Amino acid sequence: MDNNLVLIKGGGDLASGTAHRLTKCGFAVVMLEIQQPTVIRRPVSFAEAIYKGKITVEGVTAELARGAQEIHAIVDNGNIAVAVDPTWSLVSTLKPAVVIDAVLAKKNLGTNISEAPVVIGLGPGFTAGVDVHAVVETMRGHNLGRVILNGAAEPNTGVPGIIGGYGEERVLRAPADGVFNVEKKIGEQVSKGDLVAKIEGIPLEATIDGVLRGLLKNGLSVPKGMKVGDIDPRADRGHCFTISDKARAVAGGALEALLCLSLKQKGSVCKWI
Repeated sequence: MDNNLVLIKGGGDLASGTAHRLTKCGFAVVMLEIQQPTVIRRPVSFAEAIYKGKITVEGVTAELARGAQEIHAIVDNGNIAVAVDPTWSLVSTLKPAVVIDAVLAKKNLGTNISEAPVVIGLGPGFTAGVDVHAVVETMRGHNLGRVILNGAAEPNTGVPGIIGGYGEERVLRAPADGVFNVEKKIGEQVSKGDLVAKIEGIPLEATIDGVLRGLLKNGLSVPKGMKVGDIDPRADRGHCFTISDKARAVAGGALEALLCLSLKQKGSVCKWI
């Protein structure tokens, strides 16, 4: 690719797993996020650069960029640039070769197939050949990471994937509207019934035994029912600080789609199964 700039919308764990792999493969990566990201798996989400200024995940560093000039300086140094741009205005400014919508909103919030030579959507909400060139399946199971060139990913079921025998039970949700105040830290072991956080004085307790793999940043305002935490029943603390199997599978699909679509545009043969 003559232009190797990839712009990723979103900075959560799946977006970050994708950004990590593309960076390791030599692509220049820019990620766009909102002013106050609500990611859960914060140690492995490059969105944390917005709060901390810089974050390193498995040897790859992302830095907060304020404007196009800083973006260019950061990517020229081999790091990922993370910018606050909720309206994605930098898409037209930077003119990337590839746009990947990794917001995972379960619907298309405005991504258009004309935004770049290659446009990829992660998960449901996109139709390949209509609003994106390709879709990558994000549903756990046999098709996880599969590249879709015609049609859409599996629809959102609203039920979290099964990990260690637990689905919805492993997810922590806000019991009320209010400010999220943590009592535990990511990586801590918890038992069912342990106090994890409080919202407006209302306790949020651990739903199962395990390790806190994800937890919303302290002090953010949340609506009732919002996902604010994630307990991993496998209880391996190392999982909290490394890219997940799901993120790696999705990243592989994004890389496959990116390379093959780029080859097709140059007239080369790319075989799709």
